[in-house]
Amino acid sequence: MKNYAVIQHNYSEFLGLIEGQLEKRDIGFSYVRPFVGQDMPGSAIQFDALFLLGASWPVGDSEHMPWLADELRLIASFEKAKRPVVGLGFGALLLAQYAGGQPSDQPFHNAYWTTAHIAPGAEQDPIAQAVAGRKVLVMANGSVALPEGVLPLLVDDQGRWIAIRPSEHLVGLLFRPELKPGMIEDMIMEAGRKTPDNIADLLQTAREQWQDSQHTTDRLIVALVSVLDLMKERRKPPVFHLKQE
Repeated sequence: MKNYAVIQHNYSEFLGLIEGQLEKRDIGFSYVRPFVGQDMPGSAIQFDALFLLGASWPVGDSEHMPWLADELRLIASFEKAKRPVVGLGFGALLLAQYAGGQPSDQPFHNAYWTTAHIAPGAEQDPIAQAVAGRKVLVMANGSVALPEGVLPLLVDDQGRWIAIRPSEHLVGLLFRPELKPGMIEDMIMEAGRKTPDNIADLLQTAREQWQDSQHTTDRLIVALVSVLDLMKERRKPPVFHLKQE
């Protein structure tokens, strides 16, 4: 059975709307929660793909997220094994940093609704085609300036990158196809979390856009499955259980 590793950085942000998309394709997923002390997987060999979820802090904040170096090493392990990695929000920033981008904690809150536009040169990309013209919610803390050679797939209304594909096996999405309105409510209630001043407006728009957002996620997952060959089960070593007499 196909099994994805999913790195969760807080209780509020999980696969959400994407969970059902994976389940109906008979894809399992295993959450890893470093924020409660769980160790990162040692390698990619037991998994078919890796998802990196949102977070409460900027991408370079190793004080609040001391496991970041291990997470970057895990990305390298998956890329070396030629297994897909998808980053959402914070996860997209981490992929941009992994590709050589310069992280910054400014703006601390990067949260807004925008229309997705195909970036120059990405007109034939299935991911860009699936989302172009649709309204999406960008939500991440901090930013990463893209390194030379990494071009966006999608940009927002101001021309800022919101989707990248740094290499054949890596896709980063600053917009959040997994978010349900209830997840945004959980972010507001999360202890100690700093939320954007416009969080109430973001939530209200999420409720109004709910039907369209589900359709956008459907289209996006179909594109990701095609581009990253997500339905392919990668070779994994057998797991042996010692029999006790």
